Amino acid sequence: MPLTKLQFKPGINKENTSYSNEGGWRDSDKIRFRFGVPEKIGGWIKNTNETFLGTCRALKTWVTLAGLELIGAGTHLKYYINRGGSYNDITPLRSTTAAGDVTFARVGVGDATITVTDTGHGAVQNDFVTFSDAASLGGNITAAVLNQEYQIATIVNANSYTIEAKDTSGSTVTAASGDTGNGGSSTVGKYQINVGLDSTVFGTGWGTGTWGRSTWGSDGERTLSDIMRLWSHDNFGEDLLINPRDGSIYYWDSSADTLGSSRATELKDVSGADSTTPTIAKQVMVDPNVHVIVFGCDPESAIGTQDPLLIRFSDQGTVTTWQSLATNSAGDLRITSGSEIVQAVKTRQQIIVFTDVSLHTLQFLGPPFTFGLNLVSENITIMGPNAAKSVDDFVFWMGAEDFYAYDGRIQKIPCTVQSYIFDDFNLEQKEKVFAALNSSYNEVWWFYPSGDATEIDRYVIYNYAEKSWAVGTLSRTAWIDRGIFDYPLATDSSGVLYAHENGLNDGSTSPSSAINAHIESSQIDIG
Repeated sequence: MPLTKLQFKPGINKENTSYSNEGGWRDSDKIRFRFGVPEKIGGWIKNTNETFLGTCRALKTWVTLAGLELIGAGTHLKYYINRGGSYNDITPLRSTTAAGDVTFARVGVGDATITVTDTGHGAVQNDFVTFSDAASLGGNITAAVLNQEYQIATIVNANSYTIEAKDTSGSTVTAASGDTGNGGSSTVGKYQINVGLDSTVFGTGWGTGTWGRSTWGSDGERTLSDIMRLWSHDNFGEDLLINPRDGSIYYWDSSADTLGSSRATELKDVSGADSTTPTIAKQVMVDPNVHVIVFGCDPESAIGTQDPLLIRFSDQGTVTTWQSLATNSAGDLRITSGSEIVQAVKTRQQIIVFTDVSLHTLQFLGPPFTFGLNLVSENITIMGPNAAKSVDDFVFWMGAEDFYAYDGRIQKIPCTVQSYIFDDFNLEQKEKVFAALNSSYNEVWWFYPSGDATEIDRYVIYNYAEKSWAVGTLSRTAWIDRGIFDYPLATDSSGVLYAHENGLNDGSTSPSSAINAHIESSQIDIG
């Protein structure tokens, strides 16, 4: 029998049957298509052996004027700056007590639980608080045990909560009979901003009620501490602006900071900030003309009251001037369609703004208007606040049931794995979806949770140069393309940062192990 040359069409096709897709590929894992042929994706290694607390949903890389290479990482518990492999906690403070406002009481002898009393503390379970100037309770609960950071174990009521005593190495310390004191009259408590959730709780997240159970895109009633924590961040020069979605905006001065001791400061408290500085937003961004832009924020006339469709921008070149005057370029624009801004994405020429039902372009015009807002479409969907990614002047995004591209006009991207993805999708966790750029291979990846998964467990790859698709399994929670670092960086749900496309193996194990990659063809007729 003579040899037969087999030729396969590039890309995975799950829309057709195995027979009708003859000469094609039907399944894969850890495989990409390049130049029309399949190859295994690159491996990954740990970027650092240190881990962080919480589930990371946002990464940012940049270089300071002093040449420091930094990585910003926002988790549901904290915000970190990674320098040289070490994580430095810059999570903003929510409040600081007066001396003596905080007191302690043991729960029982042999018990590590300590009741902390602070009237109107405003904390939620798992919040972080750092105590200073506390005195020993008289036994094992010494000043050194008390004067450190604690994660709140339980909330007793509005005026008290519990912590679990530990030494400075993290080992449990139990109270002795001599621990009868209250910590003295000088204790100060510094509370970090309320933590968020690492998963969407039904009834509180964006788009609650399934599109679902109610209206697609509707926003459940929620507070900052009962929604999944998503961060946006951008550089103002070498400094950093950070914003927990539906929370305040914070500023971190890299040149004034001593890593490991300084924290980000609320924008309204930055020296020189005017009284109209926004205090709540869904997303923060800095445009190429050096305007700070906040989306879904509070208006000048009602600081503290969020308008989910309002866009405000600062005077050019400053983070502190927000009052719109004839003598500056600060101002605002309001979108009139939809119920809230979901995501804004920078391209080379403009900013693309998604609401739950519409797409708009935000373009810099210069004086006297500064920015102009144009409606592109009122008939679009987007899966979540991180579901879109720009590539030069293109924007690609995952919608409710399709994939789309925008390059001046909206195009639905033909997808040969569409039913496979959207028919097996945990929509209650759709806010976890994120788009990731892997520019070295002309790819946009979308990471998403499958039907029975509560955390991301799958991905889909679109090669925008060759217009082919691939699918697979991989648990990642955030990703940033290569730039100042040689490889793309990504995080998993266990607090590990990886450098991807690095080597051939899975570096999450020690020693590293081979990646379990495979590809399966459709039926072949070689008769």
